[in-house]
Amino acid sequence: MDPAAPDEEPGFLERRRRGAAQRYGSRLHAELMARGERATAVRRRGASAVAVALALVVHAVTVVVAACGIWLLATGWGHAWRLVGALFLLGAAWTLRPRLGRLPDDAPVLRRAAAPALFALVDEVAAVIGTRGVDAVVLDVELNASVTTYGLRGRRLLTLGVPLWEILGPQERVALLGHELGHFGNGDIRHGHLVGQALRSLTTWYYFLARTQNPTPMEALVNLVTLGPRLLIAGVLHLLHQVTLRATQRAEYLADAKAADAASAPAAVRLMDALLVTESAEGALRREANSRQVKGRGADADGLWERLAVHVRSVPEGEYERLRRVGARRGHSVDSTHPPTHLRRDVLTGHPPGDAAVRVDPVREAAVAAELGPGRARLARELLRDGRRG
Repeated sequence: MDPAAPDEEPGFLERRRRGAAQRYGSRLHAELMARGERATAVRRRGASAVAVALALVVHAVTVVVAACGIWLLATGWGHAWRLVGALFLLGAAWTLRPRLGRLPDDAPVLRRAAAPALFALVDEVAAVIGTRGVDAVVLDVELNASVTTYGLRGRRLLTLGVPLWEILGPQERVALLGHELGHFGNGDIRHGHLVGQALRSLTTWYYFLARTQNPTPMEALVNLVTLGPRLLIAGVLHLLHQVTLRATQRAEYLADAKAADAASAPAAVRLMDALLVTESAEGALRREANSRQVKGRGADADGLWERLAVHVRSVPEGEYERLRRVGARRGHSVDSTHPPTHLRRDVLTGHPPGDAAVRVDPVREAAVAAELGPGRARLARELLRDGRRG
């Protein structure tokens, strides 16, 4: 059933995160199946307050580092060690600074004027789930989708992985949009700017202070000197993950519920099944890219996405069942932030039945496909030319 080699042994922090994810995930799944939403919400508010407090402390440390660097720079003329210290502290503060995000320079970006049918679909889904649409859509070659914000005004950005989009049916695409847009309003504090940037800063500190493996005598001394700060940062990072973990997993379930509201529960369940075969789809794309790289022929960019969709449709039902059992067996061993797909699917099967609030007819599907056409063709050519998945 599960012949694949186990994942590479994770580090200490990741082992702790996965263990906590297993415990919280099982409890949260049981509560959601029992519809124990009130108690969950109370605990989530308390955890959010702790997470915000920790994030403010982390950002305050960054401000203090910057202030110390400025002070050393202002008072250090004629003292080389002060100038060196100032440059080091200012460099560290610059590395740890909050990032506002921006649009990518190397990917197709769609705006409302160029893709009215796509943005109308996004807006309709957003209205159903109680939020607003996005300001830009980016296309990439990942088997994934995500939402974030960019710029000073916090504009909304939806990133659509063309491979994932192409292996889904019309209603599963609506479910995908519903899930991603649901993250804007479901209390996922870890993806908020304040806490998210604090996690990034702590991870950066931990990377800088990471223990050197097989050290020389001098490196062993550095490992000893940095042991205290490294343990402190690891503790704070683990604590921040702990207090946001439940809210993050719960946010995934709530986003799934939004997907079911917009596209119907059966469509959301089919989306979960499609996520099970992304590894197989990755392999198909890798073979396409390698064929072009090795042979210089045999991979036609014009039909790449169609061939990928045919490959996924050829996966038998028995393979889906095997993958569901593998997910149940592995639990949270792969990802400590998302609940296992089989648990998400289980909750969706208990979602109240009902018709889809947003339907995509053939005319609308064709209009959206035409707007995505130039971007999907460009990404197919780039993937086969550069062999990104090789």
